[in-house]
Amino acid sequence: MSRVGKQTILVPDGVSIIKSEGVLTCKGSLGTLSQVTHPLINISQDGNVVVLSRKNDTKVARAMHGTQRALLANMVQGVSKGFEKKLMLVGVGFRAQAQGVKLNLSLGFSHPVTYDLPDGIVAETPSQTEIVIKGADKQKVGQVAAEIRSYRPPEPYKGKGVRYSEEVVLLKETKKK
Repeated sequence: MSRVGKQTILVPDGVSIIKSEGVLTCKGSLGTLSQVTHPLINISQDGNVVVLSRKNDTKVARAMHGTQRALLANMVQGVSKGFEKKLMLVGVGFRAQAQGVKLNLSLGFSHPVTYDLPDGIVAETPSQTEIVIKGADKQKVGQVAAEIRSYRPPEPYKGKGVRYSEEVVLLKETKKK
């Protein structure tokens, strides 16, 4: 049995889970998320505890058991607490400024970079060199952070660029003659 799949999910107060014809919907204080469920996975709710089980023991059912449980747990956490990613800008003159649904970045190019935030994602800039991306959908938050980082990933000689706050960049020694 899947170690992840057999764990129960505790649904906090204020979060409701609705099942309807292969679609699972979570509603909470931070929004609503929907996910298509796999037909080989049974989802049963007893009060504030959700348990997932598989209909048979095929390879696909075993693979999807833990995946569906992790997706549902992320949905429950997203609509109740939310997710966030922190980015840091390292480099002289590198700046970020959040303006509503746009993020203005100055990354050492000859032009400013403007990133349009998708629906459900909020960006904050506590300082000019920090970006905090928040949202209910874990996948969207990670994707937005990766797209912003891809404009100027950290380079290996001086470490300049956009990096995750917990990321460690190993610096190379410069070439010697």
